[in-house]
Amino acid sequence: MQLQAFVALLSLLGAANANPERHARLAKRQNAGAVVTVGSSSASSTSLSSGTPTTSFTSSTATALGSPVPTTPVGTTIPPLVNITSGMATPSTVPLSATYSAGATPLISGAPVLPTPFVFQAADWPTQDQIAPTDSDEVSEWMEELNGFNIPDITPTVDGTCVNDPAAAAEAASRGWWTCGGYTRVTDITACPNKLTWGVSFDDGPGFYSMELLDYLASKNMTSTFFVIGSRIVERPQVLVEEYMSGHEIAVHTWSHRPLTMLTTAQVVAELGWARKAIKDVIGVTPTLMRPPYGDIDDRVRAISLAMGMVPVIWTSTGTGATFDTNDWKVPGGVVTGPQSFATFEAILTNATYAEHWVGAVRVTLVRLHSFSPRFVVLEHDLYAQTVDLAIGYTLPAAMNFTPTLTLDSIGHCNGIPSTNLYRESNQNASFPYPNSTSGDTSVPSGSGGKGSTSATSGTLSNAIMPISMVVASLLAAGGSLLM
Repeated sequence: MQLQAFVALLSLLGAANANPERHARLAKRQNAGAVVTVGSSSASSTSLSSGTPTTSFTSSTATALGSPVPTTPVGTTIPPLVNITSGMATPSTVPLSATYSAGATPLISGAPVLPTPFVFQAADWPTQDQIAPTDSDEVSEWMEELNGFNIPDITPTVDGTCVNDPAAAAEAASRGWWTCGGYTRVTDITACPNKLTWGVSFDDGPGFYSMELLDYLASKNMTSTFFVIGSRIVERPQVLVEEYMSGHEIAVHTWSHRPLTMLTTAQVVAELGWARKAIKDVIGVTPTLMRPPYGDIDDRVRAISLAMGMVPVIWTSTGTGATFDTNDWKVPGGVVTGPQSFATFEAILTNATYAEHWVGAVRVTLVRLHSFSPRFVVLEHDLYAQTVDLAIGYTLPAAMNFTPTLTLDSIGHCNGIPSTNLYRESNQNASFPYPNSTSGDTSVPSGSGGKGSTSATSGTLSNAIMPISMVVASLLAAGGSLLM
């Protein structure tokens, strides 16, 4: 990339970051056709902020497609850190603080109104939590989105792990395999470009405990990016509606949460497609961001995702090989305790000395000189009571009280991506993410679909056809001062 072009793009990106959009959407939150509902129980209720619906902490006994029903109230207190373990009492959910009717207008300019409330019909969907089948009419249609794109001929891994596939691990650099070596490409979003900025994200929901998290985020005027799973969306569609209508960013996290590098190309398409469809059926829009489960992505999966109009987002990794993963997900499984998870988080903030990113085949290292100047994306989860308690009781408060002061923001916004571009239906940018006119979906903007390519040897995406805004955002995320 020429220096002049890079400088010009920096100016454009700076203008995007200066946009007061975030303040406006926070001010408009909960005013998008919401009907406030207040529980009738004697449980305590808290008004989160002026203009925000009063939230009741009444226990809920509603079931969700056979999921276990929690029985203990949640939301009144956060357990002591030592008590946040796999064996802690299973709490119940906090009810929805607001409901939205069909036709309600979202906060996203140009986005369609909310569709008719989603009703799950098992016959219309793949089996929950199983790899989505590839023999449906839907998958056949989604496969057409790959037409004209050069999907690298990379053999699927054994199970997405390095230890069980040493042959693939030895080729990690050429594969662009994040799991083995932390390899990323310039089209990946791996951090927030601005110093002292934390990209807030939660995976694997919508969960039983997501409403507790949403209430907390609203009380702090904080937005997050939610990477949601199709199998959870069809269970708790109204939680997804509340996330979206409250101003949070919604992104794809597959149908069944399997390592994508172990799947065939058709299976990857099915996993992304069914999750994408579930989101659109519930909130009426199609995300342009995705996150691979476990961060398991290589150049084949990357190309499939981009061809389907979704930019990969991964959490930040450090130069020591560690990642900005709080390990909160290990607590419900009994692998680590709450204190151990929080210690991992504290190490992220206080002990990291340099961040390492891979751009193509070039390693870029940021070294701390006098003080840690983080610019990162952190991985947390909202599926379990333990992970939500850790977030709202410990990790988020610690981040907000960190010195130097951090800016906590959703991932798309911290990267200067307009909220309209986060969804296909409202996207006004013909070059973001990668328009594909072969999808058969009239809501897909026509453009350069079919011109994208990847290198089968290095896996580096061609700068000639890469959306410039993403090149700049990724370069800033990777190094801040790298000029190509």
